[in-house]
Amino acid sequence: IKKKSNFLKAISSWIILSIIVIAVSAYFVFDSAWIGPAFLGLGIISLIFLGFFKIPLKSVYPDMIFGAIDNGILIFAAVLGGAYAGIAGAIVGGAAGNTITDGLGGLFEGYVAQNQRKFEIDNLRTPLSTMLGKASGCLFGAGFGLIIVWAIRLIF
Repeated sequence: IKKKSNFLKAISSWIILSIIVIAVSAYFVFDSAWIGPAFLGLGIISLIFLGFFKIPLKSVYPDMIFGAIDNGILIFAAVLGGAYAGIAGAIVGGAAGNTITDGLGGLFEGYVAQNQRKFEIDNLRTPLSTMLGKASGCLFGAGFGLIIVWAIRLIF
């Protein structure tokens, strides 16, 4: 019953976080100056979820690294694809970028997890901790990526 309860917590948290992410994204989508900071704020909200469930930050660090690399770089692939070929290019750039960044993110996630084991740092892998760790990393990565894209557009 405990495993089922933990999985329900994970699904419930994912649904709530997803609704918040969709609402904030929809609100800021046309405001390029604020969409990056909005995603950083969403990252902070995901950290609040971690605190609420008493999940130590160091235990989800590998997941956060994965998410930050994944979305942080994916932003550029989607933007480049969109600049090259419009909406279809953004979709293809996002899909290709996602494949590349998942591999790269997984490489670093595994490296960090391996080092944590070497230093006997627990990284509890539950559905809830993995979801929140990856989500927070994705939100922070997207936030920083969007801020960089915005800054580049200011220059050029």
